[in-house]
Amino acid sequence: MGELMSGRAAVGGPFTLADPSGAARPLAEFRGKIVLLYFGYAGCPDVCPTDLMRIGGTLKMLGAEENAVQALFVTLDPERDTPQVLREYVAAFHPYLIALRGGEAETRCIATRYKVFYEKVPQPGGGYLIDHAAFTFLLDREGRYVAFFPPGTHSDRMAVMVREALAGTR
Repeated sequence: MGELMSGRAAVGGPFTLADPSGAARPLAEFRGKIVLLYFGYAGCPDVCPTDLMRIGGTLKMLGAEENAVQALFVTLDPERDTPQVLREYVAAFHPYLIALRGGEAETRCIATRYKVFYEKVPQPGGGYLIDHAAFTFLLDREGRYVAFFPPGTHSDRMAVMVREALAGTR
């Protein structure tokens, strides 16, 4: 958290992950757009669906400017988040939200570059949840880290900052 807030540590970087159809989607593909990047998992019982709903709400608030923004959801649970699960999951939040997945090692590497902590937490009776940092990252038109939104940030606040980034004032 300190590294994200201080601005003194490198945050993020290029990556390529597969979308639900299996197509490789490099971050560079979205160059020219503002990117809202979120790490989570489809089985998350609370914070992920709430934050993704707010990301979708932000995109809707942007009106015509929505086309200049790309929202990406990177799963932290590639074991359970199959392409079919991801396709259905993100469709519930916004039609332009793209889900991405990689292998365990690849996911860990990307999450680490974005300072996203996560770990599997075994549950009584079997199964697991994933404890994770729930930040929405704002990336500029070149894919560089600009800022993050903490969990629960309202759509109207995100829309203000996204508009600033679109105008080049952030």
